[in-house]
Amino acid sequence: MRLIVIGQASFGRDCLQALLDRGEEVVGAMTVPDVPEAKKPNPFKELAVECGLPLLQPRTLKGPEVADWVRDKKPDLFVLVFVTQYMGKDVIDVATHGAINYHPSLLPKYRGGTAIAWAIIHGELQTGVTIHYIDDGVDTGDIVLQESVPIAPDDTTASLYFNKLYPLGVKLVPEAVRLIREGKAPRIPQDPRLASFQPALKPKHTAIDWRQGAETIHNLVRGAFPVPGARALWRGNSLILLEAAPKPAKIWERPSHAPGEVLAVTADGFTVQTGLGELLVKRVQSKEAGKVSAADFAKATGLKAGDTFEPIGHGPSLSRG
Repeated sequence: MRLIVIGQASFGRDCLQALLDRGEEVVGAMTVPDVPEAKKPNPFKELAVECGLPLLQPRTLKGPEVADWVRDKKPDLFVLVFVTQYMGKDVIDVATHGAINYHPSLLPKYRGGTAIAWAIIHGELQTGVTIHYIDDGVDTGDIVLQESVPIAPDDTTASLYFNKLYPLGVKLVPEAVRLIREGKAPRIPQDPRLASFQPALKPKHTAIDWRQGAETIHNLVRGAFPVPGARALWRGNSLILLEAAPKPAKIWERPSHAPGEVLAVTADGFTVQTGLGELLVKRVQSKEAGKVSAADFAKATGLKAGDTFEPIGHGPSLSRG
């Protein structure tokens, strides 16, 4: 079965390598255009060039340039690994079996480009990888393969991706290709009643509302790491919380201080009152200090018990519909 693999970065490279190691017939590779004066190379492109694969670097996956190039390769299947653009239907239709895509969530839940972050922000205890066919919708195509992983209490978007969803994807992508090649691949329709689409996570979604509970704010800190970061406001300046730990309270316990008030500063960081429980802030980032321990930030800026973080928003919407 003739494959065209589309991807970028280290994940794309490792998926391409896994397909080649399995002896799959890769007849072409597509990746993003080169970035002038980029500090890091594109590992996917490096491997494609090293293996002598025909390579195309279009600005878009739509249009006659791409369609003509892929038509010449006579592909049976497109394999998308780390792709941030929509693929034109005129291109997909060139391949006998269409196209499949790697998605880091248990579809149909958490469709969209920042599914990992939103699963953590919403307090999910598990997520996973879905390999699905591409249709006209966003992450709506029939499912080929799916496998779940647990979300640990201290997982961040970075750790969940690199330690769990990245290696699982490298395993499942070639397995899905094998099933399609052997005519054994299922096409499992997604249940629209279970579907949710989450927007791209941006700073407007990550403003901390100290009236929320410690667990909820902790989930926001984890899900927003490493970017765009959960944002607090102190003395009129933005402060990114990089690492924290919740100190939950019973639901019937009322806060002893106002939400957002600093309760203590210790060697471990500074503790802030929330709407339910307390949050120990361990590491922060500011424009002036960069990334530092919360204790060092407090020492350098004079932050102390009794200070209060100013309100800047109501935090992320927890709607799943």
